[in-house]
Amino acid sequence: MQLLLQLVYVLFAQRFVLVAENLALRQQLMVLRRQQPNRPRLKRWDRVFWAWLSRAWSGWRDALVIVKPETVIGWQRAGFRLFWRWKSRARGGRPAVPDEVQRLIREMSAANRFWGAPRIQGELAKLGIDVARSSVAKYMTRPERRRRTSNGQSWRTFLRNHLRETVAVDFVTVATVGFRVFYVFVVLSLARRKIVHFNVTRNPSAEWTARQITEAFPWDNVPRYVQRDRDGIYGKEFVKQVQAMGIDELVSAPRSPWQNGYVERVIGSIRRECLDHVIVFNEGHLRERLQEYVAYYDSSRTHLGLDGDCPEHREVEPPSEGRVIAMPVLGGLHHRYRRRAA
Repeated sequence: MQLLLQLVYVLFAQRFVLVAENLALRQQLMVLRRQQPNRPRLKRWDRVFWAWLSRAWSGWRDALVIVKPETVIGWQRAGFRLFWRWKSRARGGRPAVPDEVQRLIREMSAANRFWGAPRIQGELAKLGIDVARSSVAKYMTRPERRRRTSNGQSWRTFLRNHLRETVAVDFVTVATVGFRVFYVFVVLSLARRKIVHFNVTRNPSAEWTARQITEAFPWDNVPRYVQRDRDGIYGKEFVKQVQAMGIDELVSAPRSPWQNGYVERVIGSIRRECLDHVIVFNEGHLRERLQEYVAYYDSSRTHLGLDGDCPEHREVEPPSEGRVIAMPVLGGLHHRYRRRAA
C-alpha cells in the first residue's frame, strides 16, 4: 500500500512539474511577443506570476530565460513588503483631520502671517472644531509661502483698512477720429467705488491736475489719502495743493499698477464698456459720452465688490411695484432696469 502511494505521488509530482514548466514557457512567450526593440516589456501581472511560481515550484530557475532569478526574488520581496504594509495599516488611534478642516487651517495660516498654531487652534475652537495643536502645526502653510509683507502688513491690507478715507486718481488717454489725443483725469472714491470727478483736457499740466483735486472735494470734505502712480504729470504744484488740503499721498512703487488696482479696474471698465464702442469726434462729444456713462456707473451698475449694490446705494424694487422696463444708456450699449406700475 505504501509503495502504491509513493508511485501515485511521483506521478502527480512529475505532472505538476510538467504543467509548471509549460506555464513558465508560455508566459515568457507572451512577454516576448509584446517586446520592445531593446528589452522585453514586463507588466505587473508578469511579476506577480513569477513571484507566485517561485514559491510554488522549486525548479522555476531552470525554466526562466527572460530575466535573472535575482530579479524575480526582488519582485517577491517587494510584494511581501506591500502585503505587510497593508496588514500593518493603522486601525485605531487619533482620527484623521477632515479635508475641510485642513483647508481651513491652511487658509488661516496664509492669511494671518503672525498667527501661530495656538492662535489658530483657539480660533478653530471658537468655531466648534476640536483639533490638536500638533495637527494644526502639521497643516499650517510654510512660513516662506505666507504672504510676504513690509512693515507688518501688505499694501492691500492697508488699503482695505482705509477705504473710506482714500481716493485714487489716474489718467486715461482717448484718441479722436482725427487722431487728436485727449487726457481724461479720473478721481475714484474707494469707499463705494464711486467716480466722484472726471475732466477732459488736451494739454494736462501739474497746475491743471491740482485744480481737479480742488474741484472734486470741497474743503470741508477732503479725504485723508490720495493714491496715485509716479507719472511725471503730478508735479510740484499738485504735491503742494494736496499738502495744503491736508491730504497724504500714497505713491505706488515703480512698474506696479496693481498697487493702484481700484482705479485701474475702473479705467478698464470705462474702456471696455464705453470708449471701445464709441468714435470720439471732439472734446465736447467725449465729455458728453463720459458724463452719461459715469452717471450709469455710479447709480445703476452693480459691483461684486459691493455685494451686488451700486456705488450710489440702489434700493431693491419688489415685484409688487410693477413690471420691469429697460431704459437704454449710450444708445442701447447698456440699459437701466426699473420697475414701473402699469
